[in-house]
Amino acid sequence: MILIDQPYISDFLIKTIKENNIEIISTSAAREMVKDNSLNWISEEDAINNFKSDAKSLLLSISENAIGWIEKNLGFTNLPNQINLFKNKIKFRELFKDLYPNYFFKGIKFEELKQFKIDDIKFPFIIKPAVGFFSLGVYKVESPDEWTQTIDKIELDIESIKGSYPKEVVDVSEFIIEEIIDGEEYAIDCYFDHHGEPVILNIFHHIFSSKDDLSDRIYSSSKEIIESLKSKFEEFLKLISAKTNVKNFPAHIEIRIDNDGNINPIEVNPLRFGGWCTTGDLSWFAYGFNSYEYFLKGKKPDWNSIFKTRKGKKYSIVVLDNITGYSADAIEFFNYDLLLNDFDKPLDLRKVNMNGYPIFGFLFTETSVEKEAELDQILNSNLRKYIKLK
Repeated sequence: MILIDQPYISDFLIKTIKENNIEIISTSAAREMVKDNSLNWISEEDAINNFKSDAKSLLLSISENAIGWIEKNLGFTNLPNQINLFKNKIKFRELFKDLYPNYFFKGIKFEELKQFKIDDIKFPFIIKPAVGFFSLGVYKVESPDEWTQTIDKIELDIESIKGSYPKEVVDVSEFIIEEIIDGEEYAIDCYFDHHGEPVILNIFHHIFSSKDDLSDRIYSSSKEIIESLKSKFEEFLKLISAKTNVKNFPAHIEIRIDNDGNINPIEVNPLRFGGWCTTGDLSWFAYGFNSYEYFLKGKKPDWNSIFKTRKGKKYSIVVLDNITGYSADAIEFFNYDLLLNDFDKPLDLRKVNMNGYPIFGFLFTETSVEKEAELDQILNSNLRKYIKLK
């Protein structure tokens, strides 16, 4: 079964649901987003009964907005507890504390931030919502002098996203302060099969423009990235499986590899792949297999065959977040044609209404080694060249 909700469903996923006759739960949100009555719609009651009759029923979501439905209707399963364990970064850190005994983190209520004494905290550190999405409310604090202005920025962020996401997706009532781990950041699309064994569907290098960059601008996948890290990441995913006992469970997992080669978990996003149908869709555009179908049918990628034709190519997701310094109200339009002209081989463009969310859209690209300057350019761009002000 698949459970969809706002903010977005791609045409590719709708096509996948239709061609594979996948059961799609008929919630009001799903019906509002997808008008095709020919899909294999299943009532909410029947979906719930499926789980009551078969605890091993498969469920894939595309949005964390759907977590509320799971908590309300599937409380008799392990799913709500597993979701909460992964979504709440404080609980997740507690779970792995024995494996990372020297790692510093601390939870703190939002209303206590201004009175919080940071004298004993080692700088620099990261502060972010305990339950969050994208890079909303995430800041690096270099010194005590930055603390007050960071809180001011967090308050502005909270105001700007008010009403955009339910509390199950972004809950700003509690924050986590944690130490910074130097190293490279990666994201993994995977699922844990009916035995709890991990199956990797994609690996992405989260590229930053500098050590102070905390944005989600570029995620890149390639033959070289996957081949070099797949075995190492599979061993780490087995630790997650052993700690949580998850089975029949898809996830989008973010980790950082420190300078000594150790894997440090950042977060696990449960029951979905990358938000806004990004990483789940890119596997098709990049490697020719369907991540949604592979999870629901228990299939594994044949990487040896796939990689025969992918040497020297990067497949990237470019997140067009609004860092122009201008509010949506001040922008007349975003020039998507100009954006596409800056890339050698765009694969797909998804436009987003900038008045509803602080992003202009998402771009999928294929980049050959000799053309990687185009990724550097967009990574460091404030996107002002693509907008026209009112």
